[in-house]
Amino acid sequence: MNSPPRTPDWLLERIALGELPSEELVAARARLLAEPEGAARLTALEADSATTLQRLPPAEVAHRVASQGRVLQARREGPAHRFRPAFALVPAIAAVALLVLVRPQAPAPVGDEVPEVTRVKGLEPRLLVHRQRAETPEALVEGARVAEGDVVQVAYVAAGRTHGVILSVDGRGTVTLHAPESGEASVRLATSGTHALPGAYALDDAPAFERFFLVTADAPFAVGEVLAAARSLAGHSEARTSPLPLPPRYTQSSFLLEKSSP
Repeated sequence: MNSPPRTPDWLLERIALGELPSEELVAARARLLAEPEGAARLTALEADSATTLQRLPPAEVAHRVASQGRVLQARREGPAHRFRPAFALVPAIAAVALLVLVRPQAPAPVGDEVPEVTRVKGLEPRLLVHRQRAETPEALVEGARVAEGDVVQVAYVAAGRTHGVILSVDGRGTVTLHAPESGEASVRLATSGTHALPGAYALDDAPAFERFFLVTADAPFAVGEVLAAARSLAGHSEARTSPLPLPPRYTQSSFLLEKSSP
């Protein structure tokens, strides 16, 4: 029996990034894993990408968690401190983020030219979360269990959207703004590839869950409207599962982490 065709490197990277429509991604991943070396190639790429994401040894991370705790007070939205900043990634590492693949951005528009928005059909904006481990970061799945003190790195896939806000809601009903860290306007997103936020965070003792939201649009928008929606949701029992109460002009996705009891 003939072996299945070898998945090309460019498609392997797209599978690892999750940058395919859901049905196509499932089929491509199944074909890859059916290859004699498919699983090993995928594991090797993910391991290499995870190493790139986090080059700092755990001892240094712990040191920075202890030494930079005061930085959060100026950054967090509201008086309650949900996260402690663990470290800031240097620009070169932040650029490659979770996966080494970074596609070049289109040149800036000249005059009245409007850049074309390029999207992969069926691909939607989403968040990815990694947890720092002793050797390499661990890619977390939706609903993964975490605990106080876990160091997590959040990244996004914009899927062609140009502007966004990333925030989180916890089981205590506290809302924390992650991107932008301050200001009244949404941030400009890298429209393709996977991009990590410029800092990782040690989770605090908030109970029950941590839920991250990515809200995107094709034009700049006010952070205040998104924060108001998050505060509204945070006060209800549906905060673990319901979407933010926002108009349909926004695209939103979330990533839930379940908190283990002490």
